[in-house]
Amino acid sequence: MIYFASDHAGFELKEKLKAYLQEFGHEVKDCGAFSYDEVDDYPDFIALAAKAVSEDPEHARAIILGGSGQGEAMVANRFRGVRAAVYYGPASTKAPAYADASAGRSAGKGDEIITLSREHNDANVLSLGARFLTEEEAKRAVKLWLDTAFSGEERHVRRITKIDEIEKSFK
Repeated sequence: MIYFASDHAGFELKEKLKAYLQEFGHEVKDCGAFSYDEVDDYPDFIALAAKAVSEDPEHARAIILGGSGQGEAMVANRFRGVRAAVYYGPASTKAPAYADASAGRSAGKGDEIITLSREHNDANVLSLGARFLTEEEAKRAVKLWLDTAFSGEERHVRRITKIDEIEKSFK
């Protein structure tokens, strides 16, 4: 099951992504918004999707959308067992001044961020910045994210376990 949620800023893209995934046979559940309303509040919808993922964090996934995706990820990450990663889009072809040129890498390569969020962090929620993505970029990101498995490497399992322990200490 893939849960979807967005506010007005991500509404149109959410509708397109739901249809896209249904074409591939994915079962989706929409947690809202169900219509465009420029004064709606993203926490109302994102919390529903995040709660669903928190009830089955090993199997359920969610794709949440907003203008930047940041606030949406903040809401989602308040729920136990939820690990939300934010994606804005592919890296530009011009590396920023702070890129690590000696390593031959530009900061924030788009596809690498998507892959690492799954392989290393076992992200179960993908938060998309709808104002920064084209429909095709969003589709590519969602497909890559869903197709990428958690590596299960001991060091990554250990780190996720530590996150879970921190989370439990505050509840």
